[in-house]
Amino acid sequence: MYYLYILECANGSYYTGITTDVERRFQEHKNGTGGHYTRSQEVVRVVYTESHQDRSSALKREAQIKGWRRERKLALFK
Repeated sequence: MYYLYILECANGSYYTGITTDVERRFQEHKNGTGGHYTRSQEVVRVVYTESHQDRSSALKREAQIKGWRRERKLALFK
């Protein structure tokens, strides 16, 4: 099982990624060992997750969401 997740950063931005373990990945981002972007932006919390049966579908969904404007992302998890 793969999970798509969206993190809120301290500067108000949002980071989207995929993982097999959301809590572990969140801690990696918090510790500065996650994605390149989150090494320079403090991660505050996980604001959204959704599960996918395989890596391929999670990657497709990640690409879709990364292409959205901020307003549409906010509407997804508000």
